[in-house]
Amino acid sequence: MHKSILTRAAVLGALAVALGAFGAHAIKSKLTAAHFEVYETAIKYLMIHCLALMGVGIIAWLQPSKWLIYASAAFTVGILIFSGTLLLLSFFRATGDFSKNWLGAITPVGGLLLIVGWVLVALAVNKLPLSKERNK
Repeated sequence: MHKSILTRAAVLGALAVALGAFGAHAIKSKLTAAHFEVYETAIKYLMIHCLALMGVGIIAWLQPSKWLIYASAAFTVGILIFSGTLLLLSFFRATGDFSKNWLGAITPVGGLLLIVGWVLVALAVNKLPLSKERNK
Protein backbone atom coordinates (compact mmCIF):
# COMPACT_ATOMS: atom_id res chain seq x y z
CA MET A 1 0.00 0.00 0.00
CA HIS A 2 2.89 2.40 0.71
CA LYS A 3 3.92 2.24 -2.97
CA SER A 4 0.47 3.46 -3.96
CA ILE A 5 0.67 6.33 -1.48
CA LEU A 6 4.17 7.32 -2.61
CA THR A 7 3.14 7.10 -6.27
CA ARG A 8 0.12 9.34 -5.65
CA ALA A 9 2.34 11.83 -3.83
CA ALA A 10 4.87 11.88 -6.66
CA VAL A 11 2.26 12.29 -9.40
CA LEU A 12 0.44 15.04 -7.52
CA GLY A 13 3.79 16.73 -6.79
CA ALA A 14 4.67 16.73 -10.48
CA LEU A 15 1.22 18.13 -11.23
CA ALA A 16 1.78 20.88 -8.65
CA VAL A 17 5.03 21.95 -10.32
CA ALA A 18 3.48 21.84 -13.80
CA LEU A 19 0.40 23.80 -12.72
CA GLY A 20 2.58 26.30 -10.86
CA ALA A 21 4.61 26.94 -14.01
CA PHE A 22 1.44 27.11 -16.11
CA GLY A 23 0.01 29.65 -13.71
CA ALA A 24 3.08 31.84 -13.77
CA HIS A 25 3.37 31.81 -17.57
CA ALA A 26 -0.15 31.39 -18.95
CA ILE A 27 -2.81 32.22 -16.37
CA LYS A 28 -1.40 35.13 -14.36
CA SER A 29 -1.98 37.74 -17.05
CA LYS A 30 -5.60 36.64 -17.47
CA LEU A 31 -6.57 36.95 -13.79
CA THR A 32 -6.95 39.83 -11.38
CA ALA A 33 -4.46 39.89 -8.52
CA ALA A 34 -7.12 38.58 -6.12
CA HIS A 35 -8.07 35.72 -8.45
CA PHE A 36 -4.42 34.83 -9.00
CA GLU A 37 -4.01 34.60 -5.21
CA VAL A 38 -6.71 31.91 -5.29
CA TYR A 39 -4.67 30.04 -7.92
CA GLU A 40 -1.51 30.36 -5.83
CA THR A 41 -3.35 29.10 -2.73
CA ALA A 42 -4.44 26.02 -4.67
CA ILE A 43 -0.86 25.30 -5.74
CA LYS A 44 0.56 25.95 -2.26
CA TYR A 45 -1.88 23.57 -0.56
CA LEU A 46 -1.38 21.01 -3.32
CA MET A 47 2.39 20.99 -2.81
CA ILE A 48 2.27 21.05 1.00
CA HIS A 49 -0.10 18.11 1.08
CA CYS A 50 1.87 16.19 -1.56
CA LEU A 51 4.80 16.38 0.85
CA ALA A 52 2.52 15.31 3.70
CA LEU A 53 1.31 12.40 1.58
CA MET A 54 4.94 11.48 0.85
CA GLY A 55 5.67 11.47 4.58
CA VAL A 56 2.64 9.28 5.24
CA GLY A 57 3.84 6.87 2.55
CA ILE A 58 7.32 6.66 4.06
CA ILE A 59 5.96 6.07 7.56
CA ALA A 60 3.54 3.44 6.17
CA TRP A 61 6.46 1.73 4.46
CA LEU A 62 8.39 1.55 7.74
CA GLN A 63 5.40 0.76 9.97
CA PRO A 64 2.13 -0.22 8.25
CA SER A 65 -0.98 1.22 9.87
CA LYS A 66 -4.65 1.38 8.88
CA TRP A 67 -4.71 4.94 10.26
CA LEU A 68 -2.03 5.95 7.76
CA ILE A 69 -4.09 4.42 4.96
CA TYR A 70 -7.09 6.48 6.11
CA ALA A 71 -4.88 9.58 6.36
CA SER A 72 -3.58 9.05 2.83
CA ALA A 73 -7.14 8.75 1.53
CA ALA A 74 -8.21 11.90 3.37
CA PHE A 75 -5.20 13.82 2.03
CA THR A 76 -5.74 12.58 -1.54
CA VAL A 77 -9.46 13.37 -1.68
CA GLY A 78 -8.89 16.61 0.24
CA ILE A 79 -6.23 17.70 -2.26
CA LEU A 80 -8.47 16.89 -5.21
CA ILE A 81 -11.45 18.76 -3.78
CA PHE A 82 -9.67 21.73 -2.16
CA SER A 83 -7.02 22.48 -4.77
CA GLY A 84 -9.11 21.09 -7.61
CA THR A 85 -12.05 23.42 -7.05
CA LEU A 86 -9.79 26.46 -6.62
CA LEU A 87 -7.89 25.59 -9.80
CA LEU A 88 -11.12 25.06 -11.75
CA LEU A 89 -12.44 28.40 -10.50
CA SER A 90 -9.23 30.05 -11.67
CA PHE A 91 -9.34 28.38 -15.09
CA PHE A 92 -12.97 29.41 -15.60
CA ARG A 93 -12.26 32.97 -14.48
CA ALA A 94 -9.27 33.15 -16.83
CA THR A 95 -11.62 32.41 -19.73
CA GLY A 96 -14.13 34.99 -18.51
CA ASP A 97 -16.63 32.41 -17.23
CA PHE A 98 -17.85 33.55 -13.81
CA SER A 99 -20.88 31.23 -13.78
CA LYS A 100 -19.05 28.45 -11.93
CA ASN A 101 -18.66 30.32 -8.63
CA TRP A 102 -20.67 27.53 -6.95
CA LEU A 103 -17.42 25.52 -6.99
CA GLY A 104 -16.26 27.74 -4.14
CA ALA A 105 -18.95 26.22 -1.93
CA ILE A 106 -17.34 22.78 -2.32
CA THR A 107 -13.80 23.93 -1.47
CA PRO A 108 -14.27 23.83 2.35
CA VAL A 109 -15.13 20.11 2.13
CA GLY A 110 -11.64 19.56 0.75
CA GLY A 111 -10.16 21.71 3.51
CA LEU A 112 -12.00 19.68 6.13
CA LEU A 113 -10.61 16.45 4.64
CA LEU A 114 -7.08 17.88 4.79
CA ILE A 115 -7.62 18.63 8.49
CA VAL A 116 -8.98 15.10 9.01
CA GLY A 117 -5.85 13.77 7.29
CA TRP A 118 -3.61 15.56 9.78
CA VAL A 119 -5.67 14.29 12.73
CA LEU A 120 -5.43 10.74 11.36
CA VAL A 121 -1.65 11.10 11.06
CA ALA A 122 -1.55 12.15 14.71
CA LEU A 123 -3.62 9.09 15.67
CA ALA A 124 -1.40 6.82 13.59
CA VAL A 125 1.82 8.15 15.07
CA ASN A 126 0.49 7.76 18.61
CA LYS A 127 -0.43 4.15 17.90
CA LEU A 128 2.93 3.20 16.40
CA PRO A 129 4.95 0.81 18.53
CA LEU A 130 8.28 2.18 19.68
CA SER A 131 11.30 -0.08 19.69
CA LYS A 132 13.14 -0.56 22.98
CA GLU A 133 16.10 1.34 21.55
CA ARG A 134 14.00 4.43 20.91
CA ASN A 135 12.42 4.35 24.37
CA LYS A 136 15.76 4.98 26.06
